[in-house]
Amino acid sequence: MDRPPALLLLLALGLCCPGIHGQSLEMKVRSPKDITQLRMGQRLELECQTDRNSGAFWIHQDKSGTLHFIVFISSVSRTTFSKDQRTSPRFEASKHNTVYLLVVKSFTPQDEGNYFCMMNFNQMLFFSPGQPAFLPVTTTVAPTTRGPIPKHGITEDPNSKTLAPDRRMQEDLDFSCDIFIWVPLAGACLVLLIALVITIVLCRRTRRRRCRCKRPANGKPPTKPRTPN
Repeated sequence: MDRPPALLLLLALGLCCPGIHGQSLEMKVRSPKDITQLRMGQRLELECQTDRNSGAFWIHQDKSGTLHFIVFISSVSRTTFSKDQRTSPRFEASKHNTVYLLVVKSFTPQDEGNYFCMMNFNQMLFFSPGQPAFLPVTTTVAPTTRGPIPKHGITEDPNSKTLAPDRRMQEDLDFSCDIFIWVPLAGACLVLLIALVITIVLCRRTRRRRCRCKRPANGKPPTKPRTPN
């Protein structure tokens, strides 16, 4: 079909060169339904409202900016799709008075983009504002990992793992303090014990020496006899 490439060239010229736009023709593209939340497989209906009955073209601009001819609807409601086909497996088109209708049978990511209505009147091109149609952006949520299930009714403190290094450091400090306290104390106790043992041994030796000395029978110490002068 020779018509679609020529139409796309004219459309590109019309978008780039505002001097060929006319001001006497009003065109407006709208959807009779809310299309802000399109879904996969949904039926998309678009209307091109004009004040002329001279036929209209539907053009699709995809997300990359490429233009695609969809259909031409004549003034007598005759439709011509791409490759001179009267019908299309993806689109439907019709006309009611000066309203040109386009239907996307089952909306897919391939159909996302802007839709334009174009008319050729008095050897001038007229373009409607673009009607955007996009699927909602889906945000992927990172999967959450579930913690271990406590057994036998024992709940695990979630902060136990994070506090383990601090607790270990505190235990090391406590152990060092215990060494500095208990080692001198044990040494002092050992010295006292040795001193006590030495004292007991000395006391026993002294007592034995005292017991070896003989006492007189009457309990008085013996006196030396006096010598006459």
